[in-house]
Amino acid sequence: MEYILLIVGFVLLVKGADFFVDGASSIAGKLKVPSLIIGLTVVSMGTSLPEAAVSISASISGNNAISLGNVIGSNMFNLLMVVGVSCMILPIVTDKEIIKRDMPIGIAITGALCLMLLDGELSRIDAAILLVLFAGYMFILIRSALKNRVEAPEQKVMSWTKSLVFTLVGVAAIIGGGQLVVENAKIIAANLGMGETLIGLTVVAIGTSLPELVTSIVAAKKGESGIAMGNVVGSNIFNILFILGMAGLIKPMTAENTFFIDTGILIAVSVMMLIFAFTKRKTNRIEGATAVIVYIAYTAYIIMRTFHIWIF
Repeated sequence: MEYILLIVGFVLLVKGADFFVDGASSIAGKLKVPSLIIGLTVVSMGTSLPEAAVSISASISGNNAISLGNVIGSNMFNLLMVVGVSCMILPIVTDKEIIKRDMPIGIAITGALCLMLLDGELSRIDAAILLVLFAGYMFILIRSALKNRVEAPEQKVMSWTKSLVFTLVGVAAIIGGGQLVVENAKIIAANLGMGETLIGLTVVAIGTSLPELVTSIVAAKKGESGIAMGNVVGSNIFNILFILGMAGLIKPMTAENTFFIDTGILIAVSVMMLIFAFTKRKTNRIEGATAVIVYIAYTAYIIMRTFHIWIF
């Protein structure tokens, strides 16, 4: 039954995020908010709402390993699997603003998180710093969007009633799905002897990253390859600054030593993907396949680490 409820939770998370993005985008359109700002904020955050629901719910219930593991694991999955698979479908040409601004910011805040975890805790002060940085990043994004705004065709919008219904139903589904995923992931982890850290870094992280995966693959198939990288980088920054900021502010989180190692690996992976994107401003199929192989290797490493299975 736990497995069925876990799947139901993931379905609610993915569909809830989809409904929320549609509803919120429609409301923003009715309020005449520029479409560029909608893309940089609402859509990017919308695909990260499953991570937010799971990590904040886990933090409230005291399951720090799931909360931290979900964010770190999701960011790893986004960079390696989402971008990797998208590049294998169609090479990604990355916008120079993402290479010059957003990807370096992503690496810098991951480094800051790594330093925060040195003492084995993400305190309320650390969380507050993350939220202040998030506000600063959003300010930079909105100022840049307004400065470089171009006229675009008016987007399709729903009625006020339908927009509000979609938004509220989306939020309810995300909250409910988040609770189902956390509670049933805990039960499964206990039954399999996996531990909350492993389940957070793998099953929960992959499940909550499904919106990013679907969005980026669809974008790659439609030839909108730049959206794949922008969606991933924006979501990863949101995951660390807002989600861990909110979760840590609600309840300080203790962190196992392994999280410091995982965050260090995430920094290395982020630098690798920046180099891939920087060369000719394109991430090709070979680099995409390399990213997928690195993710498989990382997953094998954390499984062996958990169960103390070492070949050497």
